[in-house]
Amino acid sequence: METKSYNFSTIKYSDLESLVHIRMGDDEHKFDEWFKTPYKMKASESSFLNEHIRKFRSRLSSYLEETLKMKFLSPLLNKVDFLTETSQDWYDASLSGFLNKAELKGFVDIMVATGTHEPRKPFFFIQEFKPSTPDRDPEVQLLAEMLVTIEKNQTKIMRGGYIIGRNWIFMIVEKIGENQFEYFVSEAFDALKLADLKRIYSILQTVKHKYCVD
Repeated sequence: METKSYNFSTIKYSDLESLVHIRMGDDEHKFDEWFKTPYKMKASESSFLNEHIRKFRSRLSSYLEETLKMKFLSPLLNKVDFLTETSQDWYDASLSGFLNKAELKGFVDIMVATGTHEPRKPFFFIQEFKPSTPDRDPEVQLLAEMLVTIEKNQTKIMRGGYIIGRNWIFMIVEKIGENQFEYFVSEAFDALKLADLKRIYSILQTVKHKYCVD
């Protein structure tokens, strides 16, 4: 029998439903451990975030994917600084794996993973959305990447987030049984509001210090 194959960039939610049992969870406290982990922000970090908003407030809505990544996201992620002796953030990196005997593959916008010359074990994903391509669903694409990684890592949980323009939404996916998964979607954070951008920054710092551990 020929192995089914899907690409992350074109996969649909119905495709995932045909491969595994998946449902969206409804637990308002699911993100508490992650989002409420304290992070003491330095004055220099707060100043950077405030200036970052000032520079891009009038420009961000017109940026396409690559400009958004280079001008707005890269300085922010470099400030978080995911680079360690054993892991780092990777951009447009290839990922492939199997989900209930079907192959899923493609390129990931941003992921934090072990490795120094090539990504090995992923910990966290960020998926961007290109507004000019309305048939792409960043939530489903991110979900597919996280499901494959749970199976590759042989773990029970994976975290990630996706970006639509100025809005950031985070996700948690959990494996609850054989080919059974539940996922949770956070509230949206507006990266052009200082309070929200500080939350985003703190959430990413928690990923770095608490969850990117091999």
